[in-house]
Amino acid sequence: MRAVLQRVQHAQVVVDGNVVGEIGPGFLVLLGVGKADTEDDARYLAGKIAGMRIFSDADGKFNLALADIGGAVLLVSQFTLYADTRKGRRPSFIDAAMPEPAEALVERCAHYLREAGISVESGTFGAHMEVSLLNDGPVTILLDSERR
Repeated sequence: MRAVLQRVQHAQVVVDGNVVGEIGPGFLVLLGVGKADTEDDARYLAGKIAGMRIFSDADGKFNLALADIGGAVLLVSQFTLYADTRKGRRPSFIDAAMPEPAEALVERCAHYLREAGISVESGTFGAHMEVSLLNDGPVTILLDSERR
């Protein structure tokens, strides 16, 4: 699984003109699921996301995690994180998981985040989503469960 983790002041997802997910301070997580990913990958990434210490303490150092600041996660599935752009100009998505197993693993990741005490909002799997955010910093981290 691949995740783009963005520290945000706020973020929201709109589908068909309706807000389906919205958070204040925390992380917007764009999450892609690969063909070979398993529940272990979802558990691993949820643990990394929940424990990522990229919020500033009183000294301005990255020492605080989501729980320390009462932050939330807006989790948005994004198969395009598995784009292969090595050939031509149109990306291939052959390494992305099919929708059914991908949706299940996105839900498992959300489950593990909630188990860690993190408030989780999400987009709508497979829908055309409008995502807006105010990136804080900006701070953007790439996570990949294949690179443990």
